[in-house]
Amino acid sequence: MYLKGENISFGYRKDDLILNNVDISLGSGEVLGLVGDSGSGKSTLCKILAGYEKNYQGTVSIDGKKMPSNAYNPVQLIFQHPEKAVNPRWKMKDILNEGHVVSQDVLSSFGIKTSWLERWPNELSGGELQRFALARALSPETKFLIADEITTMVDAITQVQIWESILDIAEKLNIGILVVSHEKNLLKKVCHEVICLSRINNAGLYNELAFRDMQNASLGGMVPE
Repeated sequence: MYLKGENISFGYRKDDLILNNVDISLGSGEVLGLVGDSGSGKSTLCKILAGYEKNYQGTVSIDGKKMPSNAYNPVQLIFQHPEKAVNPRWKMKDILNEGHVVSQDVLSSFGIKTSWLERWPNELSGGELQRFALARALSPETKFLIADEITTMVDAITQVQIWESILDIAEKLNIGILVVSHEKNLLKKVCHEVICLSRINNAGLYNELAFRDMQNASLGGMVPE
């Protein structure tokens, strides 16, 4: 099974694209790393692949089929800031089991304490909230997980523990993972392959050509090639 983004283009203006004709493919059980400069479009690409961003050109598919719109999303996106992905008016037990009942094995794997289930989101740290987000996302129905800088708020030891749990569960469920991170040591350790967004993104060339076309139009074709 493959999650594919083909000819993905996105920008707030036609002459200023963040992404241009990006092709990316993630297979079941594969752990693929994605690196790039800040502001280069990594998070935008993640949102497009997970169905959060709709205003783009190109196609996103799983084995050639469009993403389901009225069913469980098989592509789960975990954000860098988990507090933005939870309802502050719900207790953690309700947030955790919103889509499905999370098994005790998964809770134990992520070190989620039983006492945390009765707490409100603002009573937990960012790292603790992230454990809940991951436990909730790693459903038996999840086929792909997109992890966008998910462990930047935790210390090195906790980071290792969280990633060991993610990889163990993902291997059992044959989940493909896209890992977005600036941490080279992490990517080297957990990923089968690492790609750089700038190598699959043609936005720089597109914007340069668009600028030349605009200048040519305003100057009567006087801008040299």
